[in-house]
Amino acid sequence: MDEQNKTDMNEKSNLNLADFTLPELVEWLSANKVADAERNAYRGRQVFKWFGLGAASFREMTNLPAEMRAELSARATTGIPSIIGEMRSARDKVVKYAMKTGDGNIVETVLLPYKQWHSVCVSSQAGCKMGCAFCASKPSGFRRNLTPGEMLGQVAAVSARGAVKIDNVVVMGVGEPFDNYDNTLKFIRLLHEHDDTNIGYRKITVSTCGILPGILRLADEGLPVGLSVSLNASNDRARDLLMPVNRRYSIDKILEGCNIYTYKTNRRVTFEYALIEGVNDAPDDARELARRIRGMLCHVNVIPVNRTGAAEFKSPPNDRVKRFAEIVGGGGVQATVRRSLGSDIAAACGQLRNSLLQDKDA
Repeated sequence: MDEQNKTDMNEKSNLNLADFTLPELVEWLSANKVADAERNAYRGRQVFKWFGLGAASFREMTNLPAEMRAELSARATTGIPSIIGEMRSARDKVVKYAMKTGDGNIVETVLLPYKQWHSVCVSSQAGCKMGCAFCASKPSGFRRNLTPGEMLGQVAAVSARGAVKIDNVVVMGVGEPFDNYDNTLKFIRLLHEHDDTNIGYRKITVSTCGILPGILRLADEGLPVGLSVSLNASNDRARDLLMPVNRRYSIDKILEGCNIYTYKTNRRVTFEYALIEGVNDAPDDARELARRIRGMLCHVNVIPVNRTGAAEFKSPPNDRVKRFAEIVGGGGVQATVRRSLGSDIAAACGQLRNSLLQDKDA
């Protein structure tokens, strides 16, 4: 750990200890004389394990001495968000949780139960700067980045509340992960390091609206995590209207970055395509999309757009959605229509935001 980080760790009274790796945590305990010097490593492992179990306060760490819990509470916070509400889908058993951070921000996290595994959709920011026209987080604006421990805490808290083992994590909730790159990468490493989450890198997917530097950085990390890119249009004219980020990173630039990513990682890229009636759902759009990405190591998820209240976009009829995917597939690209889970509780793609579950105007 560098000297600046050591200084920060010693001086800040509101540290989120869940942000630390195990060696960093042991070092902090030693530097702050919180535990008996001979037991720093042992106590560090105990505290670290509690973070993986989703402990939102030091009071929950009942195998620590009472005086140590009091000392920890006086010097730092866990950084694990608290669950303050939940909504359950009547259709598909999806559960949406409202999580409150230590400074009062609220983010939404979703548990997605499948027949043989459980996935969690994690938020990476409180709010979002990207301003995508079809996304529910647009009206509420951006507040701040979430820390690695706050992202880890979403997974750990959901696992503890639902009494389920989490098998997959997708960073597809509120926020743009590559606008919070360093914290997102540390979260991924913590997720893998904690015994009680211990999720393999191949079971983690990061979604981006097309932040090219983040795609290129991830390609060089040496981590076999999945990459999902929200493309949502087959040309820059349409994508400029839907996603302001396209004015900075055009489709051609994004696809070039994705080719670099697949070359360096040998991992397939998933392109998400939110299908909007009268905007990007014409047969010519499907053919143009297939022409652009044919030959790439990729897959297209065709997603009928979900209502958000942010804009009056409509999903095309089911037969038109199916036909769009068929045309893309006929153009030599793997494509499937993705089922929208949790849409009845505003927990589906594009419907999450930093709010206390579902406001009246959703």
